[in-house]
Amino acid sequence: MENRNNPPREATGSWSEGWWSEALHETSPNFGPRPADADTDLVVLHSISLPPGEYGGDGVRQLFTNTLNWDAHPYYQTIRGMEVSSHFFVTRTGTVCQFVSCDARAWHAGASTYRGKPNCNDNSIGIELEGMDNDLFTAHQYESLERLCAAIAQNYEIQYVAGHEHIAPGRKTDPGPGFEWERLKLWGAISDWELPAPWQESHNS
Repeated sequence: MENRNNPPREATGSWSEGWWSEALHETSPNFGPRPADADTDLVVLHSISLPPGEYGGDGVRQLFTNTLNWDAHPYYQTIRGMEVSSHFFVTRTGTVCQFVSCDARAWHAGASTYRGKPNCNDNSIGIELEGMDNDLFTAHQYESLERLCAAIAQNYEIQYVAGHEHIAPGRKTDPGPGFEWERLKLWGAISDWELPAPWQESHNS
């Protein structure tokens, strides 16, 4: 995936039919319509790398576009045939790529429930960060994530942000302990988004 110069963090770009102008666009076939009564009120953060622990390659992009060569790495046999997507992917260098319109339902959450709502794909925007559950994320990623979240807040009435680990506890562990949730409350554009417990409780105390 190509790199590019990041715009200033205050620049949040524009939107067209759910596509953010500041992202690189590559359409995934793995999406569908949101239910007519769904409110897009949740952002879900994930971490991913393909092969696991290897950064900078095209594995994630190929997975989301159904072009991954399942024979290229032994790990790929364990996910062979999987059809998944996320709205956004943020590389270690801060490049943001978008695969699905935020007006559509991407396939990132799987079996999930949050705040009493099942099937989180229906009402969420998924953001994948290039990384591992037990790894730290880069300053470039946090800068791009802040800019991306500010843009999402401009266009969607988001109320909550959570990790995959919070919407599918016991099944998923990402983005993991290396993600610094406290940073999000310092980002003015999304300061009203509710963090998952215990970070929300800590902030309110």
